[in-house]
This record gives sequence, structure tokens and C-alpha cells, in this order.
Amino acid sequence: MPSEFELIGRYFERPAPTADLGVGDDAALLPVSAGTQLVVSTDMLVEGTHFLADTDPRLLGWKTVAVSVSDLAAMAARPRWATLAVSLPAADETWLAAFAAGVFDCCESFGLELVGGDTTRGPRNLCATVFGEVPRGQAVTRAAARPGDDIWVSGQPGRAGLALAHLMDGVALCDRLREECLAALHQPRPRLALGLALRGVASAMLDVSDGLLGDLRHILECSGTGAIVEAAALPLAALAASGADAALCRRCLLAGGDDYELLFAAPPRHRGAIEALSARLGLPLHRIGELTRERERLMLREADGTLAAPAAYGYDHFA
Repeated sequence: MPSEFELIGRYFERPAPTADLGVGDDAALLPVSAGTQLVVSTDMLVEGTHFLADTDPRLLGWKTVAVSVSDLAAMAARPRWATLAVSLPAADETWLAAFAAGVFDCCESFGLELVGGDTTRGPRNLCATVFGEVPRGQAVTRAAARPGDDIWVSGQPGRAGLALAHLMDGVALCDRLREECLAALHQPRPRLALGLALRGVASAMLDVSDGLLGDLRHILECSGTGAIVEAAALPLAALAASGADAALCRRCLLAGGDDYELLFAAPPRHRGAIEALSARLGLPLHRIGELTRERERLMLREADGTLAAPAAYGYDHFA
């Protein structure tokens, strides 16, 4: 059986041309560009909590890196380097080869170099840390939104939640939408180009990982605002075409999580620029509500005009 260091050398050691020192020493040495701030994000995926035991290891390798890339996209930062720590129950080389291929597929897609990490024996636990750069003072945080700003979300939130309902509860989905939903769950596509393009446009931004409404509350808390989300503006039509129950579709969109779409606020004067950006990227951007002055008060306005607090917000690991 190969040793820990043989496994690292065989599956995870590749040249990192932009690092001063990459895999193979006690730590990496990275040359940060002048005039930038370093942006760092870490995400952990735990078997049984974040993924099922029979998940395709190549897709799992992609997702392990992609979820952290999505955090950098939400800060309008460009990814540069990554480290990877994995805990594995056994040195299954077939599994490791596929997992490593997925890791490097994602790294190459988003301009990352793997520069270090760690392996150990234990329950399957996968943790990527991604380092990026943003011009000093240009990061988009959660804290600068203002009352009157529009609320936007990218793409099609809710697909990952429907996929999980299909896998866990046997919810039937039509063939085309089933494959789209499973792809959204297992191989999320970080909205990096969108995040970079929203520098100077978005007043606050984050990625949707734990549920659209639950994550929106983080913006409200950090920015000191409230929000009204318009039910009639939610992108539900595509989910409804899956054949799933309408109430389930709405719940997955609003509180399902694992979408890795970008949720952002922007002043109304930027509507034209955002619509043009949507067309340029070929990515739907949905204006779904407005920020208000009622601090941390989040309400849903139904099509008939009634206002109500949401029944659910999203996933909480310790709830």
C-alpha cells in the first residue's frame, strides 16, 4: 500500500509556475501582486452531510474546489492558488485517481494552481482553501448595501435542492430537468466572470450555499437593512417544468441551498448595466426584490400583494 507521501506525489503534485514554492515543502511561498489584497476562503465537505457515499469521485473533486472558487467570485476576486486537505478511510487508488482528476479539472477551469495540502486516515472529509487577489479596495463584501437597492440572483437557484429531493426522497423529475438538477448539485459552476464584472456595480454580494433567503439575511445583517422579495419575480418556471410539486419547487428555490449562484444588491441606476451584462454573459440575472429600511426584516410579497415572513430560510448545520 502506498504511503501518504507517495499518494501526494502520485495524485496531487503538479508544477505551480506562479508560486515561488509549491507542493513538497512545509509550506508554499506565494508572490502576491502589488496593489492587491489577498482573498482567502476555506470550505469543508463531509460525507453524509454534504455528499452521499456513492458520489462520483471525479465530480466530488470538482465540487471540493468549486465551492471555494464560488466564494472568491462573490468577493469579485480572481483565484490564484489552492491547498487541499483530505481525510480518507482507505488509500483507494482508483477513487483517488478520479478525485484528483476532478480537482485539477476545476483548478484548470478557473486558473488555480494547487500548492499544498495534507492527507490523513479517517472519515471522508474534503477541505479546499483557495487564495485569490482583488485590487485593493475593490472587493465586494456583504456590508455596503443600502435601502432602495435592488436584489438580484443569477442563473437558476433551486436545481440542487430538487436533485437532492430526487436522490433522497425519490421525487420524480422529467429526464432533461433531472440531468440539469443533478449536474447543478454535483458539478456547480462558480459564477466567476459575473463576480469580476460586478466590481463597482454590486453594493453587496455573496454566493447561495445554504438557501437564497438564509443567505440574503447575511447581507441584511451586515448592511443593516431589511428586504422585500417579490414572489412573482422568482424564476420558478424552469423548476415547475421538472414535474415536481409546485410547493417543493418554491421551497427549493428559496431555501434549498447548494446552488452557488450569486445573490447581490445594486442601486437601481445600474439596472441597464446589469441587463447588458446578463446578455453579454448569456446568463439570466433576475431582479427579485428590494432592500428596505426595516433593519433585518425579511418579507415575501405574494402576487396578490400580501406580505408575510418566510416559512423557511435555508440549511443550518447545527439547527
